Amino acid sequence: MEFSDRILQLTAEAEAALAPVFKEMDEVAYRNSARVLDSYRRHRVSETMFAGSTGYGYGDTGRDAMGDIYADVFGAEAAFVRHNIVNGTQAIATVLFGLLRPGDVMLAVTGRPYDTLSQVIGDKTKNGDGSLADFGVDYDEVPLLADGGIDFDGIDAKLKEHGARVKVVFIQRSKGYANRPTLSSEEIGEIARFSKARSGAYVVVDNCYGEFCDDSEPTAHGADVIVGSLIKNPGGGLAASGGYVAGTARAVELCSYRLTSVGIGLECGASLGQTRDFFRGFFFAPHVVAQAKKTAALAAYIFEHLGYEVEPKYDERRHDIIQTVKFGNPEGLCAFCRGIQAGSPVDAFVTPEPWEMPGYDDKVIMAAGTFIQGASIELSADGPLRPPYTAFFQGGLTYESGKYAIMMAADSLLKEIS
Repeated sequence: MEFSDRILQLTAEAEAALAPVFKEMDEVAYRNSARVLDSYRRHRVSETMFAGSTGYGYGDTGRDAMGDIYADVFGAEAAFVRHNIVNGTQAIATVLFGLLRPGDVMLAVTGRPYDTLSQVIGDKTKNGDGSLADFGVDYDEVPLLADGGIDFDGIDAKLKEHGARVKVVFIQRSKGYANRPTLSSEEIGEIARFSKARSGAYVVVDNCYGEFCDDSEPTAHGADVIVGSLIKNPGGGLAASGGYVAGTARAVELCSYRLTSVGIGLECGASLGQTRDFFRGFFFAPHVVAQAKKTAALAAYIFEHLGYEVEPKYDERRHDIIQTVKFGNPEGLCAFCRGIQAGSPVDAFVTPEPWEMPGYDDKVIMAAGTFIQGASIELSADGPLRPPYTAFFQGGLTYESGKYAIMMAADSLLKEIS
């Protein structure tokens, strides 16, 4: 692919401006890698742990050690990591159904959660599918402030309104399909302390896209549970499926009963040969996350200088791997996604089109030329076809491949508007 002089010059300018930003990202990756290596050493990781189990999975030392390592690295008391968690939504649902009981209230304090959780939460006027609402769990939320900040007065009011019925205070770390800032682990800790001072609720964090972006995870700052998908950050691009739950011992125990059944919990669960890639992926994850952050920062610089609104800015601290670019029209959004697809290692010949994606209210266009289907830690871009027509860009296993795809996307966009 030959790029125009304009794209080549803009990319060179971006990399010069980003040199100190990249240096800081590398330093975070080093500190996180050191934590992973220290934990592997403490837990005496060995070849024997990579052998897969079958059937009930009794005595699977690798599976159990992986959970202990996640807990250790993430500053939690306990954790489980399982390949049969199909995506982040299922992992979150496992937590919510594990902690909430009929008559309880789930209070979302970062506004309405990501689209795919709507059906999990449910609607008491439409029952029968087994949602939380069907089981008598009430839902309430506190919208974010106009500037994207946390409405602590609003949280206080809702906690007083519902009293002891609030059993889960739910925080979505990343932006989902909303145009708002991502929360740092320290900011989540502030929400956790505020909520715990006023209630006995579990503080649950959808940690998807945020792992290893900071020097610590929300569980190290007071969150009771963090939950995420292995085909995002912590799988390092190697885990073929799965999810994790980490947090306090009691909360994780209750969630494990929903994962399997009461009385069984984490005693069962064959790993079926997936353990080696879990260990290897978690080892790679801090480095891979840094590559994704670098790719996102490059995209921010280039597309801001092409005249588009981006969030975060190229030189802002990043607490997840997501970069947004607002195009203002569907043509720009689609052109961007098609450029990302064309710059991907898999299915580069495919032209993405908007479609009715399950779990979403609007048509969604998605570019995802990934080795593992739907892996957000790999290069991907997507967005709902609704104003302001924002592309949500994430991933990049290597900065070099991410750079190439960003240049392809810029080229595609310039051709579209020319």
